[in-house]
Amino acid sequence: MVSRWHNGDGVLTVNPPQAPARGFTLVELLVVLAALGLLLGLAVPRYVQHVDRAREVVLRQNLATVRDAIDKFHADRGRYPNELAELVAGRYLREMPVDPLNERSDTWVALPPTAGEPGKVFDIHSGAAGTGMSGVPYAQW
Repeated sequence: MVSRWHNGDGVLTVNPPQAPARGFTLVELLVVLAALGLLLGLAVPRYVQHVDRAREVVLRQNLATVRDAIDKFHADRGRYPNELAELVAGRYLREMPVDPLNERSDTWVALPPTAGEPGKVFDIHSGAAGTGMSGVPYAQW
């Protein structure tokens, strides 16, 4: 079947022009993917750095909270706790905070007091391996 079409000038043509094909070319898709890759390459390292910084901030806060509870325990009872669970049992802490670097609450390293002081927990440090952004190992915080 032959179709007839008028182009507006009164000229009759046998086959009308075809509509342009819809969709994207392979080159256009590759350009978009390259742009997305570039943006992700810039954003992901900053995101990871912010996550690490946030974990360090939480670690510092958790250490300060537990150390404060140890000090209050010592002020109230005249001795240091024998274990960290004693802080929870005595209601100085609701629960032992989680070490955000290894996501566990049972890896804190308890340090004993100086000779002659009663009790076994004078201070705590993180049990996580590695070094903070400041260059100081987590075990020394």
